[in-house]
Amino acid sequence: MEETLRLLALRLGEALSARGWLLGCAESCTGGLLSSVLTDAPGASAWFAGAVVAYANGVKRDVLGVSQAVLDAKGAVSRESVLAMTRGARGVLHADAAIAISGIAGPSGGTPQKPVGTVWMAWEGPDFTDVQRFQFAGDRLAVKRLAVAAAMEGLLARALQTAGPEG
Repeated sequence: MEETLRLLALRLGEALSARGWLLGCAESCTGGLLSSVLTDAPGASAWFAGAVVAYANGVKRDVLGVSQAVLDAKGAVSRESVLAMTRGARGVLHADAAIAISGIAGPSGGTPQKPVGTVWMAWEGPDFTDVQRFQFAGDRLAVKRLAVAAAMEGLLARALQTAGPEG
C-alpha cells in the first residue's frame, strides 16, 4: 500500500503542476495522513498549499466554514459537510483545487446509518465539484490508507478530465 500511495502522490503532483494548480486539503478522519503522503513527493511545495486537519467539529465550523446547521442536521460525516470543507479549504489556503475527507475510521463511532468505514469525500477545482461516499473495510489504519488512496485517485481522475494551461 505504501508504494501505491507514493506513486499516486507523484502522479497527482505531475497533474497539478501541468495545470498550474495549487492543492489544499481538509482532513478529518485521515488526521493529516493525506497531507503527509502528498508532502513525501519531491517538489510538493510547487503544488501543495497546505491542509487543515479539522478533527473537531468546532474546527470544521470556525476554520472551514461548515455551518452549525449542517453539522446538527447532517453530521460531520456527510455530503454537505465535505462540500463545505472543500470550499473552506480552497478559501483559507488560497488553493485552486481541494480535497475534503470526513469519515468514521473506527473501531468505534459507527451507527446503523453510518457504519465504521463510512467516508465522504469531496473534490473541488476551477471547473468541477464532486462528492462521493465510500464504505471501506479493515481496521482504523486500513480505512485511513484506503481513504487517502481514493482521495488522490479521485482528484487525479478529475484533473485529467480538465485541460492544462496549454488548452
